Amino acid sequence: MECFEVTGGTALTGRVRVTGAKNSALKLMAAALLAAGRTTIDEVPDILDVAIMSEVLRRLGCDVTYERHAVGGGGRLVVDVPDRPGTETDYDLVRRMRASISVLGPLVARCGSARVALPGGDAIGSRGLDMHISGLERLGATIESEHGFLVATAPRLEGTSIWLDFPSVGATENLVMAAVLAEGTTVIDNAAREPEIVDLCAMLTAMGAQIDGAGTSTITVDGVPGLQPVTYTTVPDRIVAGTWAIGAVMTRGDVVIERAVADHLTVALAKLSDAGAQVEPLPDGLRVAMDGRPRGVDVVTLPYPGFPTDLQPMAVALAAVSTGTALITENVFEGRFMFVNELVRLGASVRTDGHHAVVRGRERLSSAPVLATDIRAGAGLVLAGLVSDGVTEVQDVHHVDRGYPDFVEQLRGLGARIERVQRPD
Repeated sequence: MECFEVTGGTALTGRVRVTGAKNSALKLMAAALLAAGRTTIDEVPDILDVAIMSEVLRRLGCDVTYERHAVGGGGRLVVDVPDRPGTETDYDLVRRMRASISVLGPLVARCGSARVALPGGDAIGSRGLDMHISGLERLGATIESEHGFLVATAPRLEGTSIWLDFPSVGATENLVMAAVLAEGTTVIDNAAREPEIVDLCAMLTAMGAQIDGAGTSTITVDGVPGLQPVTYTTVPDRIVAGTWAIGAVMTRGDVVIERAVADHLTVALAKLSDAGAQVEPLPDGLRVAMDGRPRGVDVVTLPYPGFPTDLQPMAVALAAVSTGTALITENVFEGRFMFVNELVRLGASVRTDGHHAVVRGRERLSSAPVLATDIRAGAGLVLAGLVSDGVTEVQDVHHVDRGYPDFVEQLRGLGARIERVQRPD
C-alpha cells in the first residue's frame, strides 16, 4: 500500500505548471473513435485514468501511444482508430473509471451498436445513467441492460430535441458525440456549460462537426456524414489549478500557476479574494498569495459557472484553518462529505447536516493517519496535512493518482515536505 507522508508547517511558494484537464482529456480520447485514422491529443495528463482509458481504446482495436513531455506532468497521446472499431468494453476496466461510459455515444453513432459495461468510479454519491440512456433513445437508439452491460443498437440516429433534467456533464458529452453523426439537427436544452464541454465541442468542430452553443445551456448539432482525425491540445485543468490556489491560501504562501485560466475559476477565485488572498491574473496563468490567516467564507457548489463540486473538499479544508465559521453547501453529489470524518481526525471542527457542513476554523490542525475516499478528498487531506502539526499519513493514494500528475513532485517543487512511502497492506 502506498501512502503520502505530509509534514506540516511549510508555505507553498514558487511556480507550478498545469497540464490538460483530466475531465476533458478522457472525453477527447473517446471522441477520437468518431473518425478512422490517427488523432493526436496534446497536454494529456500522465495519470492513472488516462492509462485506463488508453486500455479501453486498445481493446476496441485502437493503437494508442503516449509520449510524456519533459516537464509539467503531461504528454502527447496518439490514437490510431481502425476503420471498424470493436463495440464492447470490458467490465474489469470500466468498473475502475466512470468516464469510460463516454465511449457509448461515439460507438453507437459510428458503428450502430455498443455493449458497454456499467461503470464504477469515485464513491461520491449516485450518478445514474438515465439521462444518457433517454437521450440516446430519443436519437433513435434501442438500449437494454443485461448482465451488467448496456447494450445499444441504432442502425441510424436521427436528430431530435432533448431536455436534460439536470445539466449533466457526462450526458451532455455523450449526446453531443452521438449527435454529430446523426441525420438532421439535434438540440440539447439544459446542457452542461463547463469548459470541458466547450473543449470537446471545439475538437469535434475541428474534426468537421457542426456545433453551435457550446458553453451555453442550449447546444445545437447539425449532423454530418463523417469526421476526420485531428491534432488538438487539451484545455488546462481548472480543478488542479484550483487545488494549488487553495493550497497557497491555506499555507499562507505565494504561488504562480502557469497555464491556469482565471476565467474558468471565477467563483472560486472570488471566494479566495473574500478570504483575504491576493489573486492576480497573468498573461499565461495566475498568481495567488496570502499574508496571515484566511477569513472563513461560505461556499455553495453548483454546476458551472458556480463553485465546482470537485473543489469542495479543498474548500472545507480551507475553512477548517480560517477565522470564524463557514457554511459549505453541496448541491451536486450527496456523497461528497464522506471525507469529513477523515478531516475531523486531523482536529477539524466540522458538523454535517444533509448537504450542509458547518466548519469552525482553528489556527492549526493535528496530524493523524487518514484515508482518501476519492480523488479530490485525497488532495484536500494532503492540503490539510500541510497545515497540521507533525506528520500526516494519507492512505489509499491511488485515488489521487487518478487525477493529479506528478502530485508529490509538484508539491515538493513548491516547498512542501511530502513523501510517497510503501506500507504493508
